Amino acid sequence: MTTIKTIGLMSVVCAGIVAWAGVAGAENKTVRKAVSKKTASGRATIPLRSADPYLGAIVVDADTGKVLFENNADATGFPASVIKLMDMMVIMDRIDAGQLSLSNSVTATAEATRVGGSQVYLAEHEVFSLEDMLYALMVKSANDVAMALAIQIGGSAAGFVEMMNRKAVELGMTRTTFYSPHGLPPSSGQKGDTSTARDLALLARALIAQHPEIFTYTSVQKRSFRNGKFIMQSHNHLLHDVAGCDGLKTGFISAGGFSIVATAKRDGRRVIAVVLGSKDRLVRDARAAELIAKGFAALPPLPPPGVVAAATNLPPAPMMMEETPSSESHSSWLKAAGIGLLAGLAVLGIAALVMKNRRPHDF
Repeated sequence: MTTIKTIGLMSVVCAGIVAWAGVAGAENKTVRKAVSKKTASGRATIPLRSADPYLGAIVVDADTGKVLFENNADATGFPASVIKLMDMMVIMDRIDAGQLSLSNSVTATAEATRVGGSQVYLAEHEVFSLEDMLYALMVKSANDVAMALAIQIGGSAAGFVEMMNRKAVELGMTRTTFYSPHGLPPSSGQKGDTSTARDLALLARALIAQHPEIFTYTSVQKRSFRNGKFIMQSHNHLLHDVAGCDGLKTGFISAGGFSIVATAKRDGRRVIAVVLGSKDRLVRDARAAELIAKGFAALPPLPPPGVVAAATNLPPAPMMMEETPSSESHSSWLKAAGIGLLAGLAVLGIAALVMKNRRPHDF
């Protein structure tokens, strides 16, 4: 009887657990649906622009800009957070011009705190140095930081976006248009940021050439924020998977897929690879790594160390120039000595003749 009672009790308990799990699951599902609806609300519907393995790709020599490989590089996609490279370009231009300093304070506004996606969870009126904000922008890809920077530097998000588009025109990014400072899906009634693999390569090359300090931020895999209370982890897995990789930026939104602008330096030479609109993150990273390898393989070989070009129409070697005058000087000395000896003998002969014919003196 005891065994039967025990089994019955266990059955009741199990049934209760199953019922609770069902309720909890239903509640969680309801919460997820609510979150999805909340996230979807206020967002514009934009067409999917991604492909397998990617929408477009390109690899260039960072020094010369020469295209080493391209595939559908002019296809227009949604680069998402990759556009934060333009944030850095605009800000670093102003640092170089003396209009900004890394020690400047940046204050978070209420508008910045409402931005979703990847963030460092800024609170309204929270203040950080510009340098800390730039690390958060590149390492964590913080959208709230992008908005805070845009508002403070541009006067408004729209003002900063105008700066971004002006710079894009200056760089020759003819198929790029920015509508936000962060790359998130557009709000209802707005458009999404668009670009191409070729344009993003132009941006990356200009950023590296004009502001090489960009690697201070893009090469960091992990960094603390808010006095060590928040740990930021880079989304760029190539930093530890690909030799020489030190940047630059990843991006993802559902409509645009996974994108990356990656760069690596080996033996003093650098290539830039762009993968735009991949449907899978692992595929994006694998293709970017392959493109970097393909880029280095396509670079013209460096001349072997110590090899000197063939000497043609060059003046004689210094040793030859020294030897010729030296032999001539010896010959001249011998000639002079011979002439001197003959002259001396002639003088002695004349003197002897004179002495022989000379009359004796009178006393």
